[in-house]
Amino acid sequence: MLAFYGFATIIVFLVLIMTKRLSVITALVLVPIVFAFIAGFDYKEVGAMALTGIKQVAPTGILLMFAVLYFSVMLDAGLFDPVIAFIVRSVKGDPLKVIVGTALLTMLVHLDGDGTATFMIVLSTFIPIYKKLGMSRVILAGVVALSVGPMHLVPWSGTSVRAMSTLNTDAVHMFNPNIPAMLGGLIWVLFVAYIFGRRERRRIGIIKFDYDYKENFTDEQRSLRRPKLILVNAIITIALITALLMAVIPAPALFVIAAIIALMINYSKLPDQQKILKSHGANIFLVSSMIFAAGVYSGILTESKMIEAMSTELVNLIPKEHASFIPAITAVISMPASILFTPDAYYYGVVPVLSHTCTQLGVDPLEIGRASLLGQMTVGFPLSPLTASTFLLIGLAEVELGAHQKFIFKWAWGTTIVMTMIALLTGSIHI
Repeated sequence: MLAFYGFATIIVFLVLIMTKRLSVITALVLVPIVFAFIAGFDYKEVGAMALTGIKQVAPTGILLMFAVLYFSVMLDAGLFDPVIAFIVRSVKGDPLKVIVGTALLTMLVHLDGDGTATFMIVLSTFIPIYKKLGMSRVILAGVVALSVGPMHLVPWSGTSVRAMSTLNTDAVHMFNPNIPAMLGGLIWVLFVAYIFGRRERRRIGIIKFDYDYKENFTDEQRSLRRPKLILVNAIITIALITALLMAVIPAPALFVIAAIIALMINYSKLPDQQKILKSHGANIFLVSSMIFAAGVYSGILTESKMIEAMSTELVNLIPKEHASFIPAITAVISMPASILFTPDAYYYGVVPVLSHTCTQLGVDPLEIGRASLLGQMTVGFPLSPLTASTFLLIGLAEVELGAHQKFIFKWAWGTTIVMTMIALLTGSIHI
């Protein structure tokens, strides 16, 4: 019966969030609690299971909160302004350079893992250039969509955080093995951008003109810039990423320390600090609170043994000799799965069952997380009608969703295929 209640919990959860009857955070908390009571657990048991889940995801929630704060401070302070200016100056009206520059800038800005901020910064910088040269804005939207894909594997992106919290692991075990695949994906995207650029150069030629992207800055943006601290901020950021990859100290503690240092160095006055915290506070709260709600969901499903029961049922359906193919199959279909599943539905509904099934079949469950991140709401999120940032992207680029998907889908799936092959070669996932 536990397997039945488990599947019922997941199905009801998926239906409620896909039909928008409940918000994700509400469904994550209420649905498992209701089914736990129906399954016969009392309120003390349910409370204890929920608390266990919250404790398990607490490090991930803290990581996300302070990683978002850190990169928000760096963007506000203008850490990336010199690189942006260099890219804009370097394109010089050449469509090939413009498109490759668009890809490079998108990859750089998306280091913060926030799709919405990336789309706003990159589109506001490059759309005047595309309009001036008469370049295709379908290509603009497509290149930006492709370029955020591999970068969205960074451990502080909302998608990676969901995967780590569901599998109760950290960046060292989830992100580091995927680094070669991520780098391969970035190279593939630059190759595709080069192809698009050659096409546009042949179509419209090279048109010389001057453009300063800083003309579009608001007064508030100018007031927050700290050009004299760019070198200091660059050193801190490089040290942070190096320490993260080397696992010198736990990632949550690392980002707490780095975020506070960055805030103090760039905005030493209390009113300025309060302005930064208020401007980004809503986004930080919405994402991090969802992680703790997910802790309630995963805690109840795991501690009640519902996940274990569901996995046992699936194990009986999958021949053991074919079990090793599960991660590779998961990776290949991960990008198209973004069209069908929201990140919450997939990582909180599908991944737990797949991972526990792999455990019982002798396959490393973390491979399911790594495989999923090769496409599901990483490469796939800028094409999915299930994410609001997709509509921001196509709205700013002034293109239709259908035209955007038709143009870039095969190239995006190509990114996932390339990353999957590299992941198999480097041992991030196995067959």
